[in-house]
Amino acid sequence: MTEAIALYVHWPYCARICPYCDFNVVRARGREGEAEVLFEAIIADLAAQAALVGPGPLASIFLGGGTPSLMSPAHVERLIDAATSHFSATPDLEISLEANPTDAETARFRALQGAGVNRLSLGLQSLDDEALVQLGRNHSAGEGLRAAEVALEVFDRVSADLIYARPHQSLEQWSRELERTVALGFEHLSPYQLTIEPGTAYGRMASRGQLIPPGEDMAAQFFELTQSLLSARGFEAYEVSNHARGAGARARHNMHVWRGGAYMGIGPGAHGRLALEGRTATLTHRAIRDYVEAAREGPAFAQVTALSDADAAEERVLLAMRTLEGAQLADLETLCGSPVPSLAPLVDEGFLRIEDGRVIATGKARPVLDAVMAALLA
Repeated sequence: MTEAIALYVHWPYCARICPYCDFNVVRARGREGEAEVLFEAIIADLAAQAALVGPGPLASIFLGGGTPSLMSPAHVERLIDAATSHFSATPDLEISLEANPTDAETARFRALQGAGVNRLSLGLQSLDDEALVQLGRNHSAGEGLRAAEVALEVFDRVSADLIYARPHQSLEQWSRELERTVALGFEHLSPYQLTIEPGTAYGRMASRGQLIPPGEDMAAQFFELTQSLLSARGFEAYEVSNHARGAGARARHNMHVWRGGAYMGIGPGAHGRLALEGRTATLTHRAIRDYVEAAREGPAFAQVTALSDADAAEERVLLAMRTLEGAQLADLETLCGSPVPSLAPLVDEGFLRIEDGRVIATGKARPVLDAVMAALLA
């Protein structure tokens, strides 16, 4: 392998399951023995997938979940050592870890930094106590502020996640909350509109009429406020939901994925995209027991799918069009032929622009990007 590969590791354990979450997660309490077995399976799966793709440069490591800050720092260090033993680390290797801002997890930040983590993604979600209760979070606004202070002291690079367009939230409330978060000094912010997913506690509440999120028009106002306020404070929206203070603050792992780079998915229910005989989509077993059993025999894949050139091109387009870089015109031509028939009207209407062989969504397109992409790829 000569192409750089990124590594995503999914740690499925959480102290509490948030009502809006549709990720592959389980309650951590009472599963300590299982977690030890799962960690060994992750190490084995990493080795098996690494043998499959062969040696090469390692672009980034991202520990997500779930709540990987619940992992012991010793396990984090061992995992990083394993990854860098299978692949050659780039000089500026980005190693990110998602963390919740509870006091217990904040106490681990220095040890996690010592284990090799150099970028922390902090799940603040809100700085309002009432909203945190509504979101089912197990930390307070005060804990969030303390975690932010410690994280910014310990790590050179820190990002924060926020959730907006919550039920009963006003634009004024969100503006104050976002301003307060900006003032803390993060280099990177990821504000996400609350999405009600079927099968979640929020989804069930919404189906019974017990939870009513903002309508489309109000959600659009929340989005526009977020973009304008962060832009005015020096943040660049380099992706629809990700804002950085300059190119150096962008999440390199995410950029690698959005640019169509290869990445390994390790852990229960993790997706990957490997450069085997063409681009290959992988999905590991979702259930922890199934994952552990599969990892004893080799890569813990539940599904392996060779993507056609058209499928790979469509995937690259859908990811890249969310970013400031946009998609390669060549990928669109693979899908739609040359010239791309649906491109001109969208350019004329101000939704797209063509620049240096790439097609880029304008600021006008971002609030309605799904509709623009549907028209482009129809």
